[in-house]
Amino acid sequence: MVDFEPIFTISPAEAVARFLAERYALAAPLQCRMVRRGFNDTYRIVTARDERYIFRLSHHRARGAADVGTETDFLVHLARSGVPVAAAVRTPDGALFVRAQAREGQREGVLFHELQGRAPEATSLADAGANGVTLAKLHNAADSYSAPAPLYRLDLDHLLRRPLARIRKSGLLEDASAEAADLEAIATRTTERIEAHNELTWTHCHGDCHGSNACITEAGEAAFFDFDDGGPGYLAYDLSVFLWAKVSFGRKLHAVWHAFVDGYRSVRPVTQSDFEAAHAFVIVRHFWLMGEYASRTREWGTELTKWVAREGEFLRAWEREQLDGRLLL
Repeated sequence: MVDFEPIFTISPAEAVARFLAERYALAAPLQCRMVRRGFNDTYRIVTARDERYIFRLSHHRARGAADVGTETDFLVHLARSGVPVAAAVRTPDGALFVRAQAREGQREGVLFHELQGRAPEATSLADAGANGVTLAKLHNAADSYSAPAPLYRLDLDHLLRRPLARIRKSGLLEDASAEAADLEAIATRTTERIEAHNELTWTHCHGDCHGSNACITEAGEAAFFDFDDGGPGYLAYDLSVFLWAKVSFGRKLHAVWHAFVDGYRSVRPVTQSDFEAAHAFVIVRHFWLMGEYASRTREWGTELTKWVAREGEFLRAWEREQLDGRLLL
């Protein structure tokens, strides 16, 4: 009997290697090392034949269980459509994902083929354009895809209203009533701006296309990974994530955003409504991230999450400079 029940556990690399050896047809012995801990735990696997894989073990998140069923099904569709993505590996019985029992409960895992290439450069116009091209190809393929039973829809409830509720619940806001009211007002205005566009495109989103969830191949193509925040949602939101990544937290990489849009438009047109809405969705994306961190306060502590309380100024500045009757970027 333990004195304290864990909120989360970290699985050692050797235990992960044993787990995978029992469930996949991989050439043993397996080399396994943890490469990242964040919203998920990620491990790199090398087999006796020097075959290389990435294993992602999902964390428990405030939104609920990881939608690995929809994610891996969409990846199969994308690969068949010629979109460069990190494909999931099937188990001998054909499953595209597995589940493991941890102390805190059941966790979902997916084994992926490791992509070959280099990490994108944050200021590279060519890499931004390549990201835009691949996202456009993804959306083209999504036109012929229908998720069988997605757990989540990337609508304003999922991306904005529930994250705002998590921020309020977290206790991170110093003057809870005033700051919460300010955030509530920003969220309301943003909702009204988005809902004023009555013809926004609905698609199946990557959900986290910020420029770094890609591998640049020798041919200069951007191959995508990390689809676990994806699902059916607004195309404008999928575009906005890249813009948000180039202008949030003090960044001013506007030229990189333009290169991304040019790359996207070289494959697929963007309606004026979707393009304009993408700028409002920058605020939605920031709320989403704030809510994700706020929901981890019990796990990560206040030092890693206290920045959430300072983000009202960025949101107000974006409204003032980009949305209130000014020219868009």
